[in-house]
Amino acid sequence: MAAKQVGYVYEEIYMWHAPWPGLSEHTQPFTPWENAETKRRFHSLLAVSGLLDKLHIVRARPATVEELQLNHEPHYITSIQEKSRQPNGGDAGDWAQFSQGGYEIASLSVGGVLALVDAVMDGTVSYGYALVRPPGHHALPGIGMGFCIFNNIAIAAYYLLQKYPTTIQKIAIIDYDVHHGNGTQASFESDDRVLFISTHQDNNYPLDSGHVHETGKGKGDGYTINIPLPAGSGTGAYNATIDRIVLPALAAFKPDFILVSSGFDASYMDPLGNMMVSSECFGQMASKLKNAAIEHCNGRIAFCHEGGYNEFYVPFCGAAVIEALLDVQGETQDPLLYEVRARGYQELQPHQDQVLKQVETTSKLLRK
Repeated sequence: MAAKQVGYVYEEIYMWHAPWPGLSEHTQPFTPWENAETKRRFHSLLAVSGLLDKLHIVRARPATVEELQLNHEPHYITSIQEKSRQPNGGDAGDWAQFSQGGYEIASLSVGGVLALVDAVMDGTVSYGYALVRPPGHHALPGIGMGFCIFNNIAIAAYYLLQKYPTTIQKIAIIDYDVHHGNGTQASFESDDRVLFISTHQDNNYPLDSGHVHETGKGKGDGYTINIPLPAGSGTGAYNATIDRIVLPALAAFKPDFILVSSGFDASYMDPLGNMMVSSECFGQMASKLKNAAIEHCNGRIAFCHEGGYNEFYVPFCGAAVIEALLDVQGETQDPLLYEVRARGYQELQPHQDQVLKQVETTSKLLRK
């Protein structure tokens, strides 16, 4: 059997996105949490370890205005275009600033994900990872927020449904970023064609968002599943979430394509999260999701980079996901893995188990 081709999207211009142009609320010089360094180091680790040589490079293209309008309101897109032409850029919304040229980079971020899903659909690659920037899962149809300008993964889902209507009729989006994927939920909460599952830290960002009782609206009721894990959750809680909720939900829904919002801010030491997930655990989750895609939708799965803000640890988490997609092990060595494993309470704790039980009894899809 021919080896599986794993696609990879990365463009240096993504690293030119500057989310804090001009003055900010900080009186002293400040490096924004969402900066280029974590992504550059992720890419560099792939290159130095030799993993990059095993990947099939997929070149990004700018998303068209019509493609952006699949998820975003025309006036919002026009506003970003106009602000992007200003010398100091502008503000897309809460914590979503960008510099001059920000529109072009954000549309290329969307286009990178579209290029990857096209490569999966035409058989150029079996599955893949889009290391894009800026991220997208917080962006709402009419406003950006949380470092996100356009919702990369929501646009990709609509794009797949529109371009491949015979083959792609149901899509599952799995979001394991530590912050709730509120923008993606808002896009699909009334749509029964898209199953959205978000596992995130309870009451982190956005506040008062991503509760268990948020299960969708109208036709989409039952097709949104939120798993708000308590702070301090680690390998046991995350693997239990995949095994007890995500995989059974995928089996019940039977998607034609799986999209993954891949954020690494649930990792140990992340400054914007309070979880204890190891690089090893991210690799385990990626392997399970890939196997689910092979079982349910001919392997059609694409990972879309979201958050992750620890410059040292994100690269090892990302490399673990790439190794899982490539079916290799040990190409990179996480020097902190022994420390993360040794942390207390890595096993599933009773209060974490209570959240999972609540989701299991609340979700219509899991009760079928």
